[in-house]
Amino acid sequence: MSEAITGRVIQSTGSWYEVAQDPPGGEDPVIRCRLPGRFRQRDLDTTNPISVGDRVSVTMNQDGTGSIEEIHDRENFVIRQATRSSHEEQILVSNIDRAYVVQSVLKPRLKQGFIDRFLVTCEAYGVPAALVINKMDLAGGKERERISGLQDLYEELGYPVHLTTIKDSSSLEGLKAGLKGKTSVFIGPSGTGKSSIMNVLDPSVERKVGEVSDYNEKGKHTTTFARLVPLGIGGWLVDTPGIREFGLVNIAPWELSHYFPEMAEVHQQCKFNNCTHSHEPGCAVMEAYEDGHIHPDRYHSYLQILDS
Repeated sequence: MSEAITGRVIQSTGSWYEVAQDPPGGEDPVIRCRLPGRFRQRDLDTTNPISVGDRVSVTMNQDGTGSIEEIHDRENFVIRQATRSSHEEQILVSNIDRAYVVQSVLKPRLKQGFIDRFLVTCEAYGVPAALVINKMDLAGGKERERISGLQDLYEELGYPVHLTTIKDSSSLEGLKAGLKGKTSVFIGPSGTGKSSIMNVLDPSVERKVGEVSDYNEKGKHTTTFARLVPLGIGGWLVDTPGIREFGLVNIAPWELSHYFPEMAEVHQQCKFNNCTHSHEPGCAVMEAYEDGHIHPDRYHSYLQILDS
């Protein structure tokens, strides 16, 4: 048996995995690999036993393809409920320095509920998170006022917020600085401009760009598979297929508030250890909300997630 080669999964199509050697070696630093059936049988709760970003060990076959022999432990990952099954989970990406939730001001409209679900997942699974609000060129007076309020809200909670438009490359400078030398991922609905931003940041990436339907303001899927691509500025960036829903995984109702930073310390003062902060007497979180220490949008978002 040949000596194992270590590398990182840069794309998964379900049947084949592309693995970039670490460090690059040979004439082609990317190996097309198959996954033995034993791995698929071992991880029944997820739709994908391997995700983009995973570090793996590979042995080479005589035909030049590889066989994945070991999946290394993950440092962190972003996971969501699989859309077609309530009993399975989908790991979107693993081993990343920061995850960016990408929303647009309009076409499609920004959904704060999506943002909050995404941030809860990042908090739960140890992923530093940030926000990108794109298409700022479409924002009128009222939209700009609302976006400014959202920027203040999330930055106070510790999440960097980037207001961008591809029509003004200077608006991308802060985002560009954050991506440099890091492994990052863009996650958000179709049509928000994830691929367009990537193309402006690094024209060599050449990601396909789609249009947004005027009828329902939903974007068309242009990214079929998540792919980890190297950036000319240094670092790696994952562009993912558009996601319309973000279902939470393995978070009990009583622990949901642990992943809202503004509630994390306050909930320790509640009368009951398993307080859900929705109706119980002696609830410190409800009191903090009523006193104006927790933003109404975030508290209502918390209740909506709790109810779901």
